[in-house]
Amino acid sequence: MILFYNPVSSASKKPVLPMSLLAVGAMLEGREEYRIVDGNLVEDGLRALLQALAETKADILCMTVMPGPQLCDVVPICKALKQAYPSLVILWGGYFPTLHGEMVMKEAYVDYVFRGHCELAFGEFVKRVRAGEDVSDLPGLAWRDAEGKTHLNPKPPVPDINELPDFPYHRVEMDRYVRHSFLGTRTIAHHASYGCPFQCNFCAVYHKVNGRYSEQTAARTAAVVETLVRDHGATAVEFYDSNFFVNEKRCAEFAELITPLNIGWWGFGRADTMLKFSDPTWAKLRDSGLKMVFMGAESGDAEMLKRMNKGGKQDGNVILAVAEKMKRFNIVPEMSFIIGNPPDPEADAEKTIKFIRLLKKVNPATEVVFYIYSPVPIEGGMQAEAKSSGFEYPKDIESWTESKWEKYAQHMSSDLPWMNDRIRKKIGNFQRVLHATYPTITDTKLTNVGRLVLRTIAAWRYAAQFYAFPLELRVLDKLFPYQRPEITGF
Repeated sequence: MILFYNPVSSASKKPVLPMSLLAVGAMLEGREEYRIVDGNLVEDGLRALLQALAETKADILCMTVMPGPQLCDVVPICKALKQAYPSLVILWGGYFPTLHGEMVMKEAYVDYVFRGHCELAFGEFVKRVRAGEDVSDLPGLAWRDAEGKTHLNPKPPVPDINELPDFPYHRVEMDRYVRHSFLGTRTIAHHASYGCPFQCNFCAVYHKVNGRYSEQTAARTAAVVETLVRDHGATAVEFYDSNFFVNEKRCAEFAELITPLNIGWWGFGRADTMLKFSDPTWAKLRDSGLKMVFMGAESGDAEMLKRMNKGGKQDGNVILAVAEKMKRFNIVPEMSFIIGNPPDPEADAEKTIKFIRLLKKVNPATEVVFYIYSPVPIEGGMQAEAKSSGFEYPKDIESWTESKWEKYAQHMSSDLPWMNDRIRKKIGNFQRVLHATYPTITDTKLTNVGRLVLRTIAAWRYAAQFYAFPLELRVLDKLFPYQRPEITGF
């Protein structure tokens, strides 16, 4: 028996379908018995795993680990389980061990790490480990030799997603992952592609997949959506792909196929790619129920985008043009901005604020999401500038679990060497005024009265560009709490 554990993903324990575990589990169907335990659905993850181990006598425990709340959850759990079950094989996969495999393998409570996609190799790993056979040649595996030295095997290529089986939804309680959102009353997540063909140097996706990309066909993705609607009552779908809208022809075909299902949907895209989509394609996307597209605008400054290696043809004009086009088709652009970048975070913040105001003038419905720049471990470019300012990553797992780094992983920390209190307050005050003037449509709990009060009281500040000391908005935030999509989603 194999146990899979999905760690706590946020302070609110918001349940999100554990698609990475379902992807690995799908390869085991009919071959191995396994159970998925979700830390977001149980009161105590350690207690739930101890109970599962007692019931199943599982010999392998696998978990997917992101930095932040997930890492903070799994470290004490793994320590306790290794002490209670010394022979239990504990394996980590996912974002954090892919980027920090060497560090993870220094911990005695982790036996192996899979870096990158392990769907194709995992079954063979299980077979060999149980037989006591050599696993050292498996792609993506991090392992220790007889002397205790860690070896990191090269990451495998991104698999052809169309050759992989569908998620085994029967392995989880699907109703517990269904939620009400602005997209629909029963919103469910799906992942229809792997990787991203672009190589932005601030994004860890590139580091994980080396610019490789594999997408489900339009027909395959539409079939999955139909299954979610028919078997699980979905009225909306969130696509968590790193870049859903790569291929216009596929997107148009997909839109046509799902239009009869009458759902709402949302996904990630790029401004420069989608600006090239024809008006007929945009009309098909609108008619199919596309409500919003998340786009990494990052910055309106061409030089900053160049330093980010954003690639493609994206610049400020492209961002404004796609926002204007989406206004015509009544699809909301959700634009994220990385603000306060080194080496001159104050000048960067001023430029970004100015551009956001222009963007709001072009399309007032644009949703704006703020991220403080958080370096990812990719050498050169912006990370080099961050290091020159005194930035250093934690040297061990214990440090990564400290409160400072948990916030860092969630883009909640501005405790960075190139920032200071004045810049932090300037960004925070503008954010507060902007989001009171334009309350997010994704917040289904905010009443129309609350929206009206926020807009009315904040409007003069936004018009006068006076963001300092927004004391009245702090009070209103207690009465009408602002939902932060960059932290909680929607």
